[in-house]
Amino acid sequence: MRLPEARGPLGERLHEVLVSRPGDPTDRELAGAVHTVGEDADDDALTLWTLQELGYRGFDEVDEGWEHHPALAPLTYALEQDLEARLRSRYDDARADLPSATGDVAEDLFALAEAHDGPSIARHVERRATREEVEELLRQRSVYHLKEADPTSWVVPRLDAAPKAALVQVQYDEYGTGRVDAVHHVLFERGMDEAGLDATYGAHVGEAWLETLEQNTAMSLFGRHRRLRAAALGHFGAFETTSSLPSRRLAKGLRRLGFPESLAAYYDEHVEADAVHEQLAVREVCGALVAAEPDQADEVLFGAWTCLDLETRNAQATLARWGHAPAADAGDTGDTGDTGDDGEAAA
Repeated sequence: MRLPEARGPLGERLHEVLVSRPGDPTDRELAGAVHTVGEDADDDALTLWTLQELGYRGFDEVDEGWEHHPALAPLTYALEQDLEARLRSRYDDARADLPSATGDVAEDLFALAEAHDGPSIARHVERRATREEVEELLRQRSVYHLKEADPTSWVVPRLDAAPKAALVQVQYDEYGTGRVDAVHHVLFERGMDEAGLDATYGAHVGEAWLETLEQNTAMSLFGRHRRLRAAALGHFGAFETTSSLPSRRLAKGLRRLGFPESLAAYYDEHVEADAVHEQLAVREVCGALVAAEPDQADEVLFGAWTCLDLETRNAQATLARWGHAPAADAGDTGDTGDTGDDGEAAA
């Protein structure tokens, strides 16, 4: 994958550093960059995504020695702190309107998802979307779907036995139960390719909207930090809980518009799988974590609410871009999914 084109001075400065060799004088060019964080949301989002991607598959023109290089640490820290602060601020502002906590984290998470009433992109795709709109949506979704489940895998070694065992059971399904051709990101890649869309990993990051980038950087943020393990699992639980119905609607919409069966089948896979995964994710992963660490209950709910909130913001922005009023659909929990909505953030 090539470095995506920078969206502002912060990204440009980072690119200049990344295409140099670790240890070159260029390192010093990042010294003042931290002070510009917060000035340009789009620039910040893509810059953070780029920094986080160094820990996934990296970039063709970037030396792998940059992944943990200390010259990048202050900027990564500042961008992640800024993102986390904004996510927590939105959660705190929303607390008064959330369902009352019962002390049972599984029931509280299910109640949070049930109360979520964001707009449904999946319903729009099922009934009204044009082929051009759906192709654009698939390009946006590819930012996550082509590395599906990977952000959650960061959390595995940070857990005790009970939540770890349950999480790995779900991840085993995500990674195809040992079969390469059944790995979920491979299924999505195949569908994209047969639909005539570029299925190359990272191909569409350059056109990713702010809301898409923040959905992805939030997942990586939660997964990359041990102190955020409960938020990562809460996000994971909300994602799985709100994925099955939207996935069914997306599959119907894709067939309505004549997309390849392989692409519709990708979402079919999530209809049944995620209906099972939601119980594991919420009761046996999140529930087990909180049983062992009761002080982490609110962090689980913070992660779950953040998943739903980011999906709502993404759905509202997407429908607005397409010229449609973002109205909530009764009975839909917004479309979050394996990453998002119908998987909107990732299925």
